[in-house]
Amino acid sequence: MISLATNVSNVTIKDVARVSGVSSMTVSRVINGGNRVRPETRQRVERAIADLGYVPSRLARGLIRQKTGTLALIVPDVANPFFTLIVRGAEDAARRAGYRMILCDTRSDLTIEGEVIEEMIAHRVEGIAIAPVSDRSKGHLQRLAKFGIQFVLIDRTVPDVDCDVVIGDSAGGARRLVDHLIALGHRRIGFIVESDDVSTARDRHRGYEEALGAAGVALDPDLLVRATVDPEGGFDGIRRLLELEEPPTAVFTVNNLVALGAIEGVRASGLEVPDDVALVCFDDIEHASRLYPFLTVMAQPAETLGTLGTQLLLERIEARAPDRSRVVVLPAQFIVRRSCGAVTA
Repeated sequence: MISLATNVSNVTIKDVARVSGVSSMTVSRVINGGNRVRPETRQRVERAIADLGYVPSRLARGLIRQKTGTLALIVPDVANPFFTLIVRGAEDAARRAGYRMILCDTRSDLTIEGEVIEEMIAHRVEGIAIAPVSDRSKGHLQRLAKFGIQFVLIDRTVPDVDCDVVIGDSAGGARRLVDHLIALGHRRIGFIVESDDVSTARDRHRGYEEALGAAGVALDPDLLVRATVDPEGGFDGIRRLLELEEPPTAVFTVNNLVALGAIEGVRASGLEVPDDVALVCFDDIEHASRLYPFLTVMAQPAETLGTLGTQLLLERIEARAPDRSRVVVLPAQFIVRRSCGAVTA
């Protein structure tokens, strides 16, 4: 008998078979839940596994079955609270279904995204939920399709890619935010946003212009500033807007992190939000809003995006989905707080 002091990482299925007095095939049947094993034999094998501390290789078992029980979630910025909540929803849904989830952060870098895609193909994940970097991610998604790996897009779309999609109502939410600022009397409304090759930016840009057009407010291209979607981008964007000969009286930022930088930039200019510049944005920062309810936002159901996206992915993997691709659009919640100037208390 093998000593229990043996390094468990060196214990093999052959060791379990020798200790329990059966063949390796019988041990494999026990591990994989086969029903052609007598109860007393199963108990003997299970006791040997416990005594030896044997841990079956999930990957090896998966390769035998052509299934690894593993999914991947790829997001552009795991530090963004919005994507953090998507991760939570996706992982919970995967775990409930008996799958593991590998989390990958592309840092909004197309090269990193390509590398991550190749790594997940090599890991033989069964499916991928992805918030793509931009429209230029199309080639990476085509690579997944080539290898027969199911995938679903979360939060963002990519033109001419046919797959299941779960997104928020970016255009509608942007219209409502800008409509609100217009109703408060603002006519010079700045917009800090990333490149239009990101679908959420493109849709929010469209909503911004539609709201201005519906109200008869002339579109001033100087009021639209392209920036990175982080506090640094928000700080730089608001600085450029405030340097205009006729600066905006209100600003709409593409997300919450940009809004934080914009607030810092306003204060660095000796001004205050909302006294001098009203501010609205997409997404809510949960802990910050509890501590100090300030930002007027379109709060998207980020966790639900992750949950539904993973559920659609699992239905594809398990052949329970319809042939036609599905598009789920989730509405956002409009929350009015002090930053827009409508609430003074």
